[in-house]
Amino acid sequence: MLSNRASALKPSATLAISAKEKELKAKGIDIAGFGAGEPDFDTPDHIKQAAIKAINDNFTRYTPVAGIDPLKDAVIEKFKRDNDLEYKREEVIISCGGKHSLYNLFQAIFQEGDEVIVPAPYWVSYPPMVELAGARPIIIETDERDDYQITAAMLKNAITHKTKGIVLNYPSNPVGSVFSRETLEAVGKLAEEHDFYIISDEIYEKLVYDDYKYISIASLDPSFKERTIICHGVAKTYAMTGWRIGFAAGPVDIIKAMGNIQSQSTSNPASISQMAAVAALNGPQDNIAMMLEAFQARRDFLVKELKSIPGVTCYNPKGAFYVFPNFSSILGKKYKGTTIDTSAKLATMLLEGFHTAVVPGIEFGKEGYLRLSFATSMEVIQKGVDRIKHAVASLE
Repeated sequence: MLSNRASALKPSATLAISAKEKELKAKGIDIAGFGAGEPDFDTPDHIKQAAIKAINDNFTRYTPVAGIDPLKDAVIEKFKRDNDLEYKREEVIISCGGKHSLYNLFQAIFQEGDEVIVPAPYWVSYPPMVELAGARPIIIETDERDDYQITAAMLKNAITHKTKGIVLNYPSNPVGSVFSRETLEAVGKLAEEHDFYIISDEIYEKLVYDDYKYISIASLDPSFKERTIICHGVAKTYAMTGWRIGFAAGPVDIIKAMGNIQSQSTSNPASISQMAAVAALNGPQDNIAMMLEAFQARRDFLVKELKSIPGVTCYNPKGAFYVFPNFSSILGKKYKGTTIDTSAKLATMLLEGFHTAVVPGIEFGKEGYLRLSFATSMEVIQKGVDRIKHAVASLE
């Protein structure tokens, strides 16, 4: 018999869609895939060469559980260079991907009876991770008409004596929205006033458009930094999703607790990947501009095409590589006699009937929407959006 914990847990929707997409492709079906949240670019050569050198140098054994010092130092330098933040080695941990950093953190600071504020739309794994720690996610709704900002009034309505933390993700997965300085300051002040943690998931920090200047909440005030844990990684910025290197920075006692949990679960991240990550953070950064140029062109095209579909609206993302179009006005229509009344049914129809893979918005806490990743070629985007147009036109 499975544990209650395992029985109640659903698999990641985004990974499930990606798996289904790969399964259909293996059967020879031409799928236009918008599901995967990973850059379609190759890992830069100097990063791959660092990994090859690590292998040739026999750097293939266990490392310290919380990561090697050269990588911690590279992370420290990154925060200093990019965010004007100062950290020490004992305030940094290296984990097996950004998701692993978040999981370790939630296990370290949350427990039964705690409440954790999670703005919606949210990344699919935040609520399950909170629940796996025994805590309760408190969802607050944000709206595209308000640029998906959190207001002080929203937070005050959600805060109770049980509030232990808030999860921020900006640029956002799935929306691509970013928080203004005013929003971040309001969050920080309320966290200070009510004594709860700020979990700042900054994995998409470098992927921002339209001259937006990224601001880490921890950099705004020393009192904010004292209660903020930044979770980050190399996956999105350097096209290193498969290398599985994430990192976190925060108060010493929390980072130490995360290391203890890691020591009893995964132990250290892969030694070879750690050396590759050192090269990523310390080496040339020109690949980022190249990716950004391609992503911005894809974003502009995809948003324009989606907005041209009758009844569909689409927020113009300021970062990351997702769009989150609103299909609410077409729900309730029928396709071959079946009523398409949920985003899940719409996503299934698109995959099975029109060979286009998207993720239903309900998985991100927002019904009536779909998430499409534009971390794919312009050819696939054009083909996929044409199929979506055809699908909508087929509804009765």
